This record gives sequence, structure tokens and C-alpha cells, in this order.
Amino acid sequence: MRSIVYSLTGPSHVFSLAEREPVSPGPGDVRVRVTVSGVNPTDWKARARTDAPLGFDEVVPNQDGAGIVDAVGADVTGLAVGDRVWIYLAQHERPTGTAQEYTVVPATRAVKLPEGVGFDVAASLGVPAMTAHRALTVHEAGPSRLSPGALEGRVVLVAGGAGAVGHAAIQLAVWAGATVIATVSGEEKAALARAAGAHHLVNYRDADAAEQIERIAPAGVDHIVEVSIADNADLDGRVIANHGSIAFYADNGGASATIPVRPTFAKNIRIQGLLLYTVGEPALLAAAEDITAALRDGVLPVGEAAGLPLTWFSLEDTAAAHDAVEQGAVGKVLIDIDGSVPRAR
Repeated sequence: MRSIVYSLTGPSHVFSLAEREPVSPGPGDVRVRVTVSGVNPTDWKARARTDAPLGFDEVVPNQDGAGIVDAVGADVTGLAVGDRVWIYLAQHERPTGTAQEYTVVPATRAVKLPEGVGFDVAASLGVPAMTAHRALTVHEAGPSRLSPGALEGRVVLVAGGAGAVGHAAIQLAVWAGATVIATVSGEEKAALARAAGAHHLVNYRDADAAEQIERIAPAGVDHIVEVSIADNADLDGRVIANHGSIAFYADNGGASATIPVRPTFAKNIRIQGLLLYTVGEPALLAAAEDITAALRDGVLPVGEAAGLPLTWFSLEDTAAAHDAVEQGAVGKVLIDIDGSVPRAR
């Protein structure tokens, strides 16, 4: 099979295309014939980091993907050969991700796709959708799960509504009944957040951004899905509601943040960091179940018309795909492993 591999960390040119034998699944594992591999910032950052050992002699990149179950190991229930699945955290604690024709993953990380859901949607889930789910379910007053009506009466602010996590957060929050405000940097990204379903849009570069949010939500924002707490802590502290939650999932804007003390303690704010690699299996399984339920309801479409433009690469061009994500490509970057997937934009 064709695999993208690397044995040293560094720039994307460390990748090479190699022929490798498919591995048989062990107990509790399934082997998936990968059709689409999704690229996230975490993938290029893991490849580029030089402050930690690689951990394996050879690594295949990319955590997310989609495909068809090709073989099933012992003790696996609920999945069978021929099932269409979406994959998350394929490379977590393993050397083999989805940038190859076949990958072996724990059965819990290959989730059966509802009928009619395309592989482009499926490969766009994983890290972004599961991060969004977690950010929306850490409020001290719940809910801990998402479903229609679960966020009824609540206001959600999604910072960076045109990003992959922001896009999924908007879609999931609207599905769950919330009123959604998205902050964006300009009209082009506003159009994407609007297409995703955001009810209100605010340009965070406006001098009166906080006032705009306060007019929309005079009682305050209940949940904030935050991509840049270093930049937005003051704004968040001002517009958050009493007992609100600020869930941050990235270090955009800097490696440290200054938290406004009085607004956050006076309003009993929960400031919650989140990282899928360490969030724990119960949270991952809950997210996988709820996201799959949302898929059944047709909630998570992709493509420019749905607010998430797709940029496609071939397996041979995986380095270029990583470079595109590193350089801030808008929307979602996908790798068509065998050239068989209809390419929505």
C-alpha cells in the first residue's frame, strides 16, 4: 500500500511516499481502507516540533479520516467489514495515521457513518467537531451531552466562526437550540459563518465589538468557544454571563493570557482548557455518539455553501496539504487517497 511516512521531525519535506504492507488488526482493532484523510493544525505541529523525540522509528501523519472497514480484529462488536466509518485520533499513541491507503485503529475510533453522509463530511469531523462538542458541554450547569433542545435558551459565542472548530461549534450549537453569535475578521469570513448557521455576526476588529455583543445578549453569553484567549480574554470577561463558561482549545495569539480578575470572579466564570488527547475516553465516546446523531439529522454539511470550503490534495501532495494548513488555509484541507471521492468545494 502507499503510505506517507517520516522518521525525523521538521518541515514538510521530511515526508516521503513509501510502499508498506498493510497490518492485520489486533484484538479490539479494525483496519480501514482510507478514502479521505483530514489535515488539522495538530498534524503539522506534531510533524514540525523539535522539542520532543518522535517516539517511533517511522510515523504516518494525520489524525482524522474516513473510509470502509476492511478487516476486524478479535473482540470487536458493532462494526463489520464493509461498514463506512469516520475516524478520529488515529495517530494518538500510535505511529500510523490516515495518510495511507489502509490504517489500523481501535474500534472505538472508527465510528459508523449514517446512510447518505459523504466521506468529505466524515473526514472533516474528528478533531474539529469533537473539540467543538467538548467546548459546548463544560458549563457547570450542563448540558454534558448535545441533542436537539439541549442548549435551548442559551447564547453561545463562537470566536473565529470561519475556522474548522468554529464551523462545527456553530452547527452543533444551532442544532442544540442555542442562539449563536460568531466573531469574524471581515465580510468574507462573515459569509462563511452565516452559511454555517450563525444568527449574529460581529467583526472582532471593530472598536465596539463588546458593545455589539452586549446589545445582542444583554443578559450575557452563556458559553464561549474560544480560539484565542490571549487576545480575547478582556472581551470574554466583559460579555460572559454569570456562571458562564469560556472553553479555550488553542494558543492562537500567544502562549500566555492575562485574565481580567474582577469580571471573571465576580461572575463565577468557569475558564476551561481542553485538549482531545487528554480529555479522556468518556468525553470522546460521548462526543462521537452526539456527532453521529447530528449527522443523522443532516447537521454537519461541508463545502463553501455550508460555510466550510474544502481544499483537496492527492496523497502524493500531503506535504503541500500540511503547508496549506500551516499557512492558514480557510476551511478544511482534505487528502483524496485514491482519487475516487467527489470533490465538493
